[in-house]
Amino acid sequence: MVNYFVRGLLVVIPVGLTIYFVIWAVTTIDTSLNLSNFFLTDPKTGASIHIPGLGLLTVLVVIMLAGLFVTSFITRPIYNWLERWLKRFPVFSFIYGSIKDFTEAFVGDEKKFDKPVLIEMNDNGVKKVGFLTQKDLKKIGLPGEVAVYVPFSYSFAGQLYIVPAEKVQPLKMKASDAMKFAVSGGVSQL
Repeated sequence: MVNYFVRGLLVVIPVGLTIYFVIWAVTTIDTSLNLSNFFLTDPKTGASIHIPGLGLLTVLVVIMLAGLFVTSFITRPIYNWLERWLKRFPVFSFIYGSIKDFTEAFVGDEKKFDKPVLIEMNDNGVKKVGFLTQKDLKKIGLPGEVAVYVPFSYSFAGQLYIVPAEKVQPLKMKASDAMKFAVSGGVSQL
C-alpha cells in the first residue's frame, strides 16, 4: 500500500502542480487584464460583467499588433531613436533594459542561453552546469575570462560567474535539456 501511495505521489504531484500553476497564471492574467470588467455592466444591477478569456485574448492581440506595427511601420532608426529616448529615464531605463535583455536572451535573434557548459568551481573537482553568455570580457578589463550564467535548481533565478575560459567545457546536449537538468537539480532524465 505504501509503495502504491509513493508511486501515486510521483505522478500526481508534478501533474497537479503543473496544472495548478498554468491555471493560476492564465486566470491571473485574464482577471487582471480583462477589459470587460471596466466597460461592460449589467443594466439591472450595475455590476461589471466578466467575460472569461477576454483578458488573455487582449494580451495576445496587443502582442500581435505590437509585432505587426514594429515590423511593418517602424524602421530600425525610428526604433533605435525611441529606445534611446526611453533610456533617458533612470529607473525606467534600468527596468526596461534588464527585462528587454532577459527576454531577448530566450526569444530574441541573439539567444544567450544556447551554449550549455560545465565549469570547474574549485580544485576538488566540483563542477556546475551553466550557459556561456559572453565569450570575451576584454571590454571590462578581464581578458581570457568568460561569463557563465548558472541557474538555481527549482527556480528560474541564477548567478553569473566570471571564470577563466580554460575552466569551461562545452556540453554535448541541447540547451533546453541543460536548462531542465540544472533547474531540476540534476534529477531530470538526460
